[in-house]
Amino acid sequence: MTFKFGIDQLLSSPVRLKELRSSKVGLIAHPASVSSGNQHSLDALMGIDCHITRAFGPQHGMRGDKQDNMIESSDYLDQTHQIPIVSLYGEHRYPTKEMLEDLDIVLFDLQDVGCRIYTFITTLKYFVEACAIHKCKLWVLDRPNPAGRPIDGLRLEAGQESFVGCAELPTRHGLTTGELALWFNSIAAEPAELEIIQMTDYDPNERPGYGWPSNIRPWINPSPNAASLNMCRSFPGTVLLEGTVLSEGRGTTIPLEVIGAPDFPAQEILELIMEQCPEWLEGVYLRLCFFEPTFHKHVGEMCTGIQIHTDYANYQHEKFKPYRLIAGILKGLKMLYPKADLWRHHDYEYEKNRSPIDIINGGSGLRHWVEDDSLDFESFEAQLQRDELEWAEERKPFLIY
Repeated sequence: MTFKFGIDQLLSSPVRLKELRSSKVGLIAHPASVSSGNQHSLDALMGIDCHITRAFGPQHGMRGDKQDNMIESSDYLDQTHQIPIVSLYGEHRYPTKEMLEDLDIVLFDLQDVGCRIYTFITTLKYFVEACAIHKCKLWVLDRPNPAGRPIDGLRLEAGQESFVGCAELPTRHGLTTGELALWFNSIAAEPAELEIIQMTDYDPNERPGYGWPSNIRPWINPSPNAASLNMCRSFPGTVLLEGTVLSEGRGTTIPLEVIGAPDFPAQEILELIMEQCPEWLEGVYLRLCFFEPTFHKHVGEMCTGIQIHTDYANYQHEKFKPYRLIAGILKGLKMLYPKADLWRHHDYEYEKNRSPIDIINGGSGLRHWVEDDSLDFESFEAQLQRDELEWAEERKPFLIY
């Protein structure tokens, strides 16, 4: 067999194509929504007489041109196909009745990065719910999870939902978008008429990609700062930095693959973690570095930092735990400098009355652990293991591959 995306399977299915050609269809896509022949899904479908009624662009836009969080996209007319492109990150983030009422089928074809905090899966959940309400079929064209199967991080706490945390998932959940859709449908008040167009010859544990078909398909940025597999593997940890005063590398060529700040005690922190919980540093190469952001936090300042490397021969995918790594760095910094103010205080993803770190983490557990000097690494590890073991059992019925 040869690896195929869900879109490839759809394009080769006469029965499904016949239904599409006689239906009013919507497509949710972005720049990484391509076939194995590197043709964009919209172009591929329109090219074989599947007349898409409208397409939808998620956060960062259908064209992937919006750089940062809370940079909204507008609706526009696609110049090639002369169909409306409706923004899902502008006036509306939840699909409205008007968006869906004349559609028979919605195709969801977004490449995800495998982390609860990446908003494309929130969009998926919203469409599971909205398609059920408006009696519209939802076909999820499955794509790889580049972070693979490992689980890492706390589960979102009930009542702490947001656009960057739509359900009680751990930070790194280990599911493909199709598998997530099945889980979302299982917890929905009203299940959607859902079909998963599966990939073929997909092994989420196969080396060297561990979730991504390396050397078979090129990596295409699903958003401007998701520039590599290394970013995807690091993101369930480095995304936490968006809620801190530390730089996550925005404004550099390696966003979300680095951590640092002026006078950041990188070596001392790594030595402290090695003493306290050395397994949190396993499986990955951590390199001391320097960088100067051209925009965002610490713009124009020389930062001391740590760069995360997973793209080398001795990388150990099952052992690398990015959430633990960054949590440990934050705890270590607080232990070394108890008076340090780590947290940012700004509007984050439209949440005006909650701490950004709590929104990102899906609750206050991480912040409380970092700040409370009576809580050690062992206690946090125990909490993480409880959440992860619980999720590992819960997700089993939804694993396709």
